[in-house]
Amino acid sequence: MLKPLGDRVLVEIIEEAEQKTAGGLFVPDTAKQKSQRGKVVAVGSGKVMDNGTKVPVEVNEGDTVYFAKYGGTEVTLDGKDYTLFSERDLLAIEN
Repeated sequence: MLKPLGDRVLVEIIEEAEQKTAGGLFVPDTAKQKSQRGKVVAVGSGKVMDNGTKVPVEVNEGDTVYFAKYGGTEVTLDGKDYTLFSERDLLAIEN
């Protein structure tokens, strides 16, 4: 597995179920928007501040998070697709 550095977080994207329009029509795969929700797979040790103190990452492995639409770097590990985010690109944790 991949161990993110600093304040980076490795997220497995949760694909949404089939999408429908308000009129009940199914949206084809080519027109679907990228999901903005995923499961945290691995987290870095935290960000090191200018004064040398380390601020830990706020999310934990297993958390479901929402993230910025165009953030992150896509990576493939063992045939599975993940996205590597900086913690600042994460917007919320689902309870």
